Amino acid sequence: MMNILILGSGGREHAFAWKLHQSRKVGKLFIAPGNAGTSQYGVNLPIETTDFESIRMSCIENSISMVVVGPELPLVEGITDYFKADPVLQHIALIGPDKAGAMLEGSKAFAKAFMVKNNIPTAASFTVLPENIEEGVEFLRGMNPDSPYVLKADGLAAGKGVLILDRLDEAIKELQLMIAGKFGKASRRVVIEQFLAGIEVSVFVLTDGKNYKLLPSAKDYKRIGDGDTGLNTGGMGAVSPVIFADHRFMQKVEDRIVKPTIAGLISEGIDYKGFIFIGLMNVEGDPFVIEYNVRLGDPEAECIIPRIKSDMVPLFEAVAKAELSTASLEIDDRSAITVVLTSGGYPGEFEKGKIISGLNTIKDCIVFQAGTGADVQSGGIKTTGGRVVAITSLDYSPEAARKKVYASVGNIAFDGLYYRKDIGLDLLSYKSR
Repeated sequence: MMNILILGSGGREHAFAWKLHQSRKVGKLFIAPGNAGTSQYGVNLPIETTDFESIRMSCIENSISMVVVGPELPLVEGITDYFKADPVLQHIALIGPDKAGAMLEGSKAFAKAFMVKNNIPTAASFTVLPENIEEGVEFLRGMNPDSPYVLKADGLAAGKGVLILDRLDEAIKELQLMIAGKFGKASRRVVIEQFLAGIEVSVFVLTDGKNYKLLPSAKDYKRIGDGDTGLNTGGMGAVSPVIFADHRFMQKVEDRIVKPTIAGLISEGIDYKGFIFIGLMNVEGDPFVIEYNVRLGDPEAECIIPRIKSDMVPLFEAVAKAELSTASLEIDDRSAITVVLTSGGYPGEFEKGKIISGLNTIKDCIVFQAGTGADVQSGGIKTTGGRVVAITSLDYSPEAARKKVYASVGNIAFDGLYYRKDIGLDLLSYKSR
């Protein structure tokens, strides 16, 4: 039996804790920093995910054999390299790519160049720096005026660095503001990208650097309002599997995107051990890459992890040993739907500290906590973030899964609670077309 440390504090990390706790191979589970929900399955440690020295000491004190990295920031900042360089930590299996591999998410310009070099289908683009901003403006002027203009901050911008604008004058103004520092260091470079019209789908890959396993596909819902209206958020819900991502489409994804991605990492000399999140656009039946992430998505993780029937610990061990081809992966045939409950005002300003009721009343769905913490005064659980709780249901039809999850949503209450009412509805109508 082994002791495992999960890094992160959101719904994704609660889903990891829920799943790994089920493994007979796990001795003790630790989560840093965790949330009120993760404490049901292990010990929360008051350590930030980028405090590498404190993570090191915790690994030594708690005899950690494996570290599962949830969010992208510690990966982009080089936690894997830190472990590899430390003789005391080298034996610990770390699930997450090194700093070079994390550039797939850490730099939009790097990712676009990687895709072009490896003939991976993606939108046409142009990278703008302060010294070539006029060329960037000319690139915008040469784009189709009937399509939106897409501007992406090169670096990590907490999910706020992508702008989709309808007018050329707006696009030019925002490009100038971004280069001037609208998103801080993240927009010192800006990628202008052709807009792709289609339906989004997320594909998740687990790889040991040479071999890979395809995890369930998913679709998340970024806009705050029903009908995909309003501001972008970190994600208001997700569905898995995605109806149009059938065998034929997924074969295209595997042949045109997954295999060239793995081959490209090998050719770059990148030892990639962990997850690759491939954000795709289905354009008339053909997949195009919108972005790479170097970890599981959130809330997609809360939707796809419950569909993984296999013990994930042996899978992670196989990743660490570069033996993933010998591991088995069994996926639940049922549909999963996840609905996220948020604080009122999110993704703008919102109040924290609202007492949550009804968490223990959910019987036929899974509750994953995200922005939650213990309330010392009442002994209950309170809100600590914008996205508070994710509820996931599984059933043999998407319709039944939707009905079940929305029935459970009504059992949870806190002041200002908000959620979308239409998660998965578009895919039901897609199925009937």
